[in-house]
Amino acid sequence: MLSKIKFGTDGWRAIIADTYTLENVKRVAYATAVYMKSNGLSKALIGHDCRFGGEMFLQTAAATLADQGIEVHYHRGICTTPMISLGLVKHKLDMGVVITASHNPPSYNGYKLKSAYGGPTIPAEIAAVEAEIPDHHIESVHDFHHHCNQGLIQEIDLKKTYLDAVREAFDIEAIREIAPRVAYDAMYGAGFVIIDELFPEMHRLHSSHNPGFDGQAPEPIHRNLHEISELIAIDDSITVGFANDGDADRIGMYDEYGRFVDSHHLLLLLLYYLHEEKGLRGKVIVTFSVTDKMIQLAEKFGLETEVTKIGFKYIAEIMTKEDVLVGGEESGGLAVKGHVPERDGIWIALLILEFMSKSGKMLSELCQDLYDMVGSFAFDRYDLHITNELKHKAIAHCEKSPFTEVAGKKVTRTETLDGYKFYMEGDSWLMIRPSGTEPVLRVYCQAPDHDEVIRILEDMKSTIMAMA
Repeated sequence: MLSKIKFGTDGWRAIIADTYTLENVKRVAYATAVYMKSNGLSKALIGHDCRFGGEMFLQTAAATLADQGIEVHYHRGICTTPMISLGLVKHKLDMGVVITASHNPPSYNGYKLKSAYGGPTIPAEIAAVEAEIPDHHIESVHDFHHHCNQGLIQEIDLKKTYLDAVREAFDIEAIREIAPRVAYDAMYGAGFVIIDELFPEMHRLHSSHNPGFDGQAPEPIHRNLHEISELIAIDDSITVGFANDGDADRIGMYDEYGRFVDSHHLLLLLLYYLHEEKGLRGKVIVTFSVTDKMIQLAEKFGLETEVTKIGFKYIAEIMTKEDVLVGGEESGGLAVKGHVPERDGIWIALLILEFMSKSGKMLSELCQDLYDMVGSFAFDRYDLHITNELKHKAIAHCEKSPFTEVAGKKVTRTETLDGYKFYMEGDSWLMIRPSGTEPVLRVYCQAPDHDEVIRILEDMKSTIMAMA
């Protein structure tokens, strides 16, 4: 019996040579083709990032699609996820496939689906693809090169498409003025293929192809980025830094002191810049784990807001139907008006750098402007690698006996849209949720300062561990 394949929060991901195999990639690609044909779709776009076997898995998926009569366009070499999403729109193709496991550990690879509007395929359509995955082996009819020779698989240059769009959307000269003072950590991810060409004058770290990622998951959060943080802290010539994940759709940033500027602050900065400086309007959408300061600032600007479940696909679905100014999630996936409904770590970085250049302010100064409007705050997250038994116990406790006090703070209300979010006195909240892509229990916290955040997180970690 073949293993059952399930798509998680953002695509199908699995360990290479365990369940992420050529055979299983064929099964998923076959299901994609069946879904496409049943919905009148005939043209696919496919690319891969820096992970082990990317080209091999791409060729297998492309050949399987072509075997089913799908016209396949592919990007030769490394590409980012946003390059696929933008490419779908610019080249008027029907469905995109990205061979990537995003920010997962190096042993993983994955398979993301993108739709013609240039963003994640919506949950209902993902479920329809999933339902078509066969429980038997798929026999290949022809290989990749045969289909290329027959014209059913064609090469397309997505790098040029993306660079052209960037040069049209941004004041590149303004960004270039501060580029020599910018540090960029590609985390050995696909983002280097864009940044190396756009801004060679930036200080670049891990900006090369290394599918082992030096043994570290390429997730742009502070605990994975000490090298760039320390570089900025000791080198006075560098005044800002940013990093992208494995497929460059997520972002982390650093101010001139080498302090991490998380996605909550970046979302607030984007809202501030796009509305106040560029005069744009639209709905503000955030996922359940994002700071409530976003709602506060949006209401201050007179903008409509909505909170979704965790997973950028929920934001993207709304962006395809409504006029959205800013959308984003805590884990570094942010999207804005004027681009495809897709998180794009490079696009977001360029917006913030453009804001800095045009305002003449450092990142810390822009954050202070935000605090003057909505109050200061800090955020952090613990990823608890615990047994499934303990994870289930913690979630069951939240469900059956919700906390009335956390770290000595009274819980004033509880929300359960996607996980368990406990609002406490003193402008603080803590949230507990199992990961949708990894065997992890995530614990999130916001409080007025970082010391308080850590105190609350440590208290909850001890509480959970005591349940064992």
